Amino acid sequence: MIGYDTEVGLERKFCQPDAPLALGEGAAIEGYASLFGATDQGGDVVQAGAYSGCLKRMAAEGRRVKMLWQHDPTQPIGIWDEVREDGRGLYVKGRLLTEVARAREAAALIAAGALDGLSIGYRTKRAERDASGRRLLAELELWEVSLVTFPMLADARVGAKAEETAEALFRELAEAFSGARHVLAEG
Repeated sequence: MIGYDTEVGLERKFCQPDAPLALGEGAAIEGYASLFGATDQGGDVVQAGAYSGCLKRMAAEGRRVKMLWQHDPTQPIGIWDEVREDGRGLYVKGRLLTEVARAREAAALIAAGALDGLSIGYRTKRAERDASGRRLLAELELWEVSLVTFPMLADARVGAKAEETAEALFRELAEAFSGARHVLAEG
C-alpha cells in the first residue's frame, strides 16, 4: 500500500516485515531505510544517487532528516545522527530519545521483536517507468525515516549491532576489491 498526502505530496511505503529489528546500547539503531535497485511491493525501484541532491541541500541548510513513529509528523521519537547514501542504499544511524514516551514504547517493541521496519517519507522529484511498468525513482526529496510495523521494502530494517553491520560491510568491501582485481587483470 502506498500512502499519499495530497496536501504536501508526501509518499509513504508499507509492507509486511520478515526479519526482527534489534536495539543497541543507549537505544541506538541503524540500518538501511532504502536499497538501490530493489523493487518494493508497490513496484518502485530507487536508483543510486536518488537522495544525494536532497542530502547535500539539507546539510548546507543545517537541516536533518526526521525520525518519526509510523510516519506521524506529530510523533518524533529520535534523532538520525547519520543519513547517507552508499553503494547499497540509504543508510541511517541514530538513537531513540528515551525521554519521549513513544520512543520508550518503540524501544520496548523493538526489544520484544514486535517492531522491525524502516520506511521513508519523501516527495518524488524525478522518475520514469521502465518497460515492465516499474517506477524508477531517480531523484527524491527525503523528508523523514520512520520506525514502522510494515515497511514497503521488505529488507528495510533497523539493527543495532554495529559488529554485524561492520562485518557485513567488510565482507562487501572484500568482494568489491576482489572483483576489481579480476577486472584489472583482464584489462
